[in-house]
Amino acid sequence: MEFENIYKLYWEKIFRLCMGFVNDYDAAQDLAQETFIIVWQKLDTFRNESGIGTWIFRIASNNCLRQIEKDKRFPKSELPLHIAEEKPVSLEPKIQLLYKCIAELPETERIIISLELEDIKQTEIAKIVGLSEANTRVKIYRIKEKLTQKFKENGQ
Repeated sequence: MEFENIYKLYWEKIFRLCMGFVNDYDAAQDLAQETFIIVWQKLDTFRNESGIGTWIFRIASNNCLRQIEKDKRFPKSELPLHIAEEKPVSLEPKIQLLYKCIAELPETERIIISLELEDIKQTEIAKIVGLSEANTRVKIYRIKEKLTQKFKENGQ
């Protein structure tokens, strides 16, 4: 498969996955772009041992996890309020709340639920995160319960 086709097919899904991790539009854009740079650089090493989507989602997940670890070690200083207010957010309030709630989950749960929201098959999610299918199903159920509770706490 050509890189251009891969990019067109997976860009939005990878962007949403990154949004689930960082809950920041610009950071998610950067992470998704970095993911596709890696995909482009390593496409010739892809061995078809899994689906191309599984491979790309694993790259994106690892990329997001590295960024989260980097942010923990080197926290960004808060932006002045006037700068933060200048950028309009175009996401619906319920979607913003969903991303906020997902960002509060532990890292593995963020990966799992972000992939589930992309309609990735649970067998593929299990491969990406390195869990059994049964464990993945249980985790998805529990994560949905947590998110439902968080929505109720926020009056949704």
